[in-house]
This record gives sequence, C-alpha cells and structure tokens, in this order.
Amino acid sequence: MNIKELIGETTECDKKVALEEKRPKSWLKSVSAFSNGIGGAIIFGVSDDEQPIGLENAKLIAEKISEIVKMRLDPIPQVVLEIHQEDGKDFVILRIPAGDETPYYYVGDGTRTAFIRVGNESIPAVAADLRRLVLRGTGKTYDSLLSPYQYKDFSFTRLRSVYRLRAGQDMEESDFVSFGLMDETGTLTNAGALLADDSPVRHSRLFCTRWYGLDKASGVMEALDDKEYSGSLVSLLQYGEDFIKNNTKKRWKKTPDGRVEMPDIPERAALECLVNGLIHRDYLETGSEVHIDIYDDRMEIYSPGGMYAGTFVQNLDTDRVPSKRRNPIIADVFSRMNYMERRGSGFRKIKSDYRAAVNYLPELEPKFYSDSSSFWVTLYNLNYHVPVEQSGKATFDEGKATFDEGKATFETQKAIFQASISDLHVKQPTKEKMMKVYEKVGYSQPFGRAEIMNIISVSSYSAGELIKKMREAGLIEPVDGRGKGKYQFIIKPE
Repeated sequence: MNIKELIGETTECDKKVALEEKRPKSWLKSVSAFSNGIGGAIIFGVSDDEQPIGLENAKLIAEKISEIVKMRLDPIPQVVLEIHQEDGKDFVILRIPAGDETPYYYVGDGTRTAFIRVGNESIPAVAADLRRLVLRGTGKTYDSLLSPYQYKDFSFTRLRSVYRLRAGQDMEESDFVSFGLMDETGTLTNAGALLADDSPVRHSRLFCTRWYGLDKASGVMEALDDKEYSGSLVSLLQYGEDFIKNNTKKRWKKTPDGRVEMPDIPERAALECLVNGLIHRDYLETGSEVHIDIYDDRMEIYSPGGMYAGTFVQNLDTDRVPSKRRNPIIADVFSRMNYMERRGSGFRKIKSDYRAAVNYLPELEPKFYSDSSSFWVTLYNLNYHVPVEQSGKATFDEGKATFDEGKATFETQKAIFQASISDLHVKQPTKEKMMKVYEKVGYSQPFGRAEIMNIISVSSYSAGELIKKMREAGLIEPVDGRGKGKYQFIIKPE
C-alpha cells in the first residue's frame, strides 16, 4: 500500500512534513486526541497537501518520536511505529490505537491538557469531555453509576406495566439488580433513576413542537402545538409517540384487496429515531433536552451528544455503522421490551422503512447528522408534494403501491403553471422565483412570506412584493383558516 492509499483509508489521519522536536505539542496533541478517541495515525514526511516528501534518517526520527511520546504523554499510550519506504523515500508512520486508560494528557509548557478529535482538528477537552473520558478510563458508563437515590423512594409503575405488556412477564424486584438498575443495597443507578415514574433527573425531558410552515422563523409563524414532557424514559417515549401521531397525518387508498395506508412519516422509522434519541443521548450534557420539531415537509429529532465513538455520522456508511452504546444498561432494558435490537441495526431499519413506503423517492431518504455534541435525524414527509387523489384507485408493482398517476398530475400542473407565467410582464428572474416557489410548495400547500423567504432566500419585503405580483397575475389566492397572510396556488384547468 502506498502513502496516498494509506491516507485515503485511514479514518483519522494527520500529516507532518518533518518531526518538530522544539514544538512537539503540534503533533503530540493529535497523539492525545487519537488515544482519547477512536485511534488514528500520523504520517511524517508528507506535506499538508499530501505530497510525499520523505525523511532523512527515518530510523533516528522514529526513535525520537518514541522518546518524546514517553516523556510528554500521561499515561503513556500504546503506539506502533513503522518505517515505510516508497519511491526511494523513507516515511515514519505513527499508529495510535484507541486507548483504555483515558484521559491521555499532553504534559508540557507548564500545562497538562487532554485533547479530543473534532473533525480533522485536535482540540482541548472541556469539563464535560473529561468526565466522559474518565468514565471510559474506568470502564464505566453514565447509566451504570450509582445515583444518590433509593429504590424504596420511587415507584416504577409505568416501567412494570410496559415490561409486562411487551416482554410478556412481570418485572420483579430482583430484576432491578440483575438488569443494573440498582445495587444490592437498594441504591438506584442513573439508569434506574431515569426509568422511575417521577424521574429525579431533571434534564431528562422531551420538548415537542409542531411548527406552522417550513421553519421556526420568530415573529412570522406560530407553533400549532407545543408540549414539554418529563418523567420516566418510558413515559417520554410514549408521550413522544402520541405527539407525532397527533401532529402528522395518515392517508389511505382503496385497493382491490382492501386499502393501503400512507402515513406522512413511516411509524416504525419515527419510533426508531425517538427510541435512539432518548436512549443514546448524552446525559452528561445537562443544558439540553431531546427535541421533536415537526414542520410541514419534515420532522427533525435532536438529541444531545454526538456519536459515541466520536465520529461524524454524515461521514459514515450508515448501513455498516458498528453498534457502540453510550448507555448500555438503558439500551438493554429497552431491548428486553422489544423497542430495539441488540445488534444495532437502527440506521438500516429507518431507511428500509422509508424505501418500503408507497411514495418513497430517493431525495426523501432520511438524513443523519452529528457533531461533537449533537445528533440530528431528519425524516421527510412522504405526502408533502403528493396531491390527494380523488378516484381512490391505486396500482401495485409486486405488492407496492405506486403513484405514477399522481406524479404525472403534478408534472402536468407544473407545465401548465410554467406556461401561465411565460407571458407575464415581469422580469425573467421574477418568473424563475415564482417557478421555484411553485416547485417547492405545489398547488395544495398554503404558504406565506416566511416560506418564500426560506425557499428563495430573500428579505421579508421582497417576499411580500413577489406575493403581490402573483396575486395581481391571478396565480394565487388567500387561504382562510390557516393564519394571516397565507396563500395557495390556483389550480389551472387542463
């Protein structure tokens, strides 16, 4: 394998054109970060633009690297040094596996600093990061730690009821010990405290909002529904399920053998995302809660804490993400209640539920995004641009209903709209803006200034002027009962 292939295959990689002995922090911070994270490699003899420069006396440089690591890192991480030869040039590859004795500190310049990896940078760990690293170094997780609360002071009615319903058996007091929810003295772990009916973990809450429109622009659109929930994790899950069901719709179509249901968002996918958001959130992040935000065209679920391994989900193949659980005790309890699987196939399940839906399109694939402290999933409304069919007919291809007729209807209306604006006495950029708005909202979705501002990135005044021109041209009409300043495109006869 050559150097460029190695750089391409290494998930975490730094490059140094030479060994900096007088400024070792410039590369030792990456050794600390890789040891505190998922591991990585530093290649000496390669420029920042990935040009293989090579090194003079690579063996001596390797010896100096080993010596500096031992002097400046505490505890001393396990590293592997390799001298690589290519095209007559020598390189030193320093491989750093994920460490077991976290946190690993860089010691020098009168400081003692642990570093973590964020994107392609190594940055100092803050207090919350250090707490996570200390837990990992002791082989413990947040949910396994003993809380200040006693089992006898709390009830677990909701947990017992759901466990009986979904697991088919009663949850005995001895199970609380064997499941890791309390110790033999009756002291609850953090997992047990989170599952108590009146959970004392106050930052374990769920905020749910159904927004009117496509965003939550302050002062322009109001929330149609807004709830804040606290209590047992089981209660939060049920509250979240109910909120989603109450604020999304389910269409259906007659078929020769009955009918096919078409929910805005596949129910199993929504449940999977909500379960993961509550179970895998970082409970060391005390200033944030799980959020469900529902818009006209999508639902977003936010959970405090990035990927447990420190990677960014948007850079991974979500069909092959290994299961690493931040809160394994809580995850095990929910697995026993058949809310999730132990083998960690959540991403695949979410995507497969979407792909099996009636009017799935590739552009409506669920999207996952994370950074060092947050995780988002976006589930698109599959019915947002699909007109409501009046005939009640549906066609099937190998058991899956299709909407070719519905898509054709929209394309026909789109062509008619395009023709209707071609002769307007307005400038071409204005026509293009009108077309862009129509393509986004269709002829059945109400919209106002806020939606136009979001779609074509203009000011409130410009959005109002565009609405005025479309009204004068007879393209839109006001919509009653959907708030002030809402309009809808007029369906032109074919």
